Amino acid sequence: MDGKRFQPVYILLTMSMLLVLIGSAFASSPSVNLQENPPGPDRYTSIIVDYIKYTWWMSRFDDKSIACKIVIDHEGLPTVNEVYTECGEDIAEEWFEQDLCTDTKYKDCEGFYFYQVSAVPSQREVAVELPPAKAWVDLEGCSPLVTIATNLCEFMPNLVITGEEPLPNEVIIGIGGLIDGQPFTCNAPCHIRLAPTDADGVTVDFWAYSSYGDSSDIFTAQVRVAADNIGNPDQTYWYVDVISSQWIGVPIASCAESWDSFPPVGGPPHWLTTPGRAEDLNTEVPYNYLAAKLISAGVVDASRCENGGLLLDTYGANTCGLELARPDVTAWQNRFDGLILEVAKDTGVPAQMLKRLFAQESQFWPALFHDNDLDIGLGQLTENGADTTLLWNFSFFEQFCPLILSAKQCEKGYLGLDKTEREMLRLGLVNTVNATCQDCPLGIDLTEADFSVKIFGHTMLANCEQAGRIVRNVSGDSPGEAASYEDLWKFTLVNYNAGPGCLGEAVQATADKGLPLEWENVAASLNGICSLGAGYVADISQ
Repeated sequence: MDGKRFQPVYILLTMSMLLVLIGSAFASSPSVNLQENPPGPDRYTSIIVDYIKYTWWMSRFDDKSIACKIVIDHEGLPTVNEVYTECGEDIAEEWFEQDLCTDTKYKDCEGFYFYQVSAVPSQREVAVELPPAKAWVDLEGCSPLVTIATNLCEFMPNLVITGEEPLPNEVIIGIGGLIDGQPFTCNAPCHIRLAPTDADGVTVDFWAYSSYGDSSDIFTAQVRVAADNIGNPDQTYWYVDVISSQWIGVPIASCAESWDSFPPVGGPPHWLTTPGRAEDLNTEVPYNYLAAKLISAGVVDASRCENGGLLLDTYGANTCGLELARPDVTAWQNRFDGLILEVAKDTGVPAQMLKRLFAQESQFWPALFHDNDLDIGLGQLTENGADTTLLWNFSFFEQFCPLILSAKQCEKGYLGLDKTEREMLRLGLVNTVNATCQDCPLGIDLTEADFSVKIFGHTMLANCEQAGRIVRNVSGDSPGEAASYEDLWKFTLVNYNAGPGCLGEAVQATADKGLPLEWENVAASLNGICSLGAGYVADISQ
């Protein structure tokens, strides 16, 4: 089909209506199916592969007669399923239940035995699924003015949908979709002119048509557009947020997609932001525990202070030691800022929150905290915490598992592993964030400490997934419908610090009281030792 027959479509999104600004652009073509329900990916081919064809006979012990023939494509004896398939249910069950024959001459054996007849090199035709077309969504005409986990645009941008065809000699010939249920088609890339929406935004379903004769899967984007003059009555700016698995623009706020939750218009509060520069993460907090560790490691000479600058019977520094250590404490607490920013951009976990979490958990000392071997690293990971990471962050599990177990074992998934295998993974992950090194300067492996920042980023992604699932299970709604974006992050911190049991009980108790799932209500329902989670959240978020 000639792609020029498609004209760009410009669509105005309002709060509840759709205006198509072009009339004749929807000319049909026999090469493209313009129905509202696209065909989806449908592409297969066949290849010839070499293999060894093994032929076995299942024979009877008593008279050596052949009961059936079994042809398989792998080494070793036929499996139970293969016997069922080739020999029938009666023979398979009789063989499965027969006693193991230990008679070396088989004189008194009953039942059946296997005999390999041949192993012949062969070929066969195998169906192969080809990679499908894809569709992606981005903004055009918006260079974000600041990095605040949202797009702040000087002018109203366009939503742009592009297609990707992985097969050679095939091309994307059009884009189709629905905006709040209203169909549209246009050339690729497809430009959609935006306009202000309500707080929930509008739903855009979209897909790409291929010259192969099929289409991509149907993808979805939730688009919200809000105006703000930011204190300047003569200038209107636009906050534009897009939640979609196919978003390729500036990374959206972490967990927004799985929560189906937009950050607040204008961006989230400071503690949930990611600045554009590592320098903007710098702090100058006089951390007492960190000062003591730097003194003990010999980084700071506090010999002129009483007790060498350390407090007796505590893990802190005295006033003299803290004063002498101030420059090094400031330098040390900021040495991870570049890595934190890099991990934030990679995972979407807010950089400010991640740094505050490290400050709260370890005061940036990446080894054992208070010489406790149960809470380890910058974020004080525990074995239970590692369990959450491996269970709720599947993409991370896929990357980490082969470092500890075989690829075949990892194919089972985390829950498919046995108890010992899961324990090996948990302990392996905890050990990964432990930078303690007796033979290293300062007693710390700084390479290991730097790498652990990424591990904690993925750990927070796992916790936001688990916290979202708890809210979904209790409320019956998507997390974004049940709670605000900021409160969902506070729930995530409770999940990380106090555990899913504490969070689940508090969320359920709040719902049982008929109260909305707001942080103040959930925090008030944290009882016993779980109540410490409320203070933890306050220390990080304030």
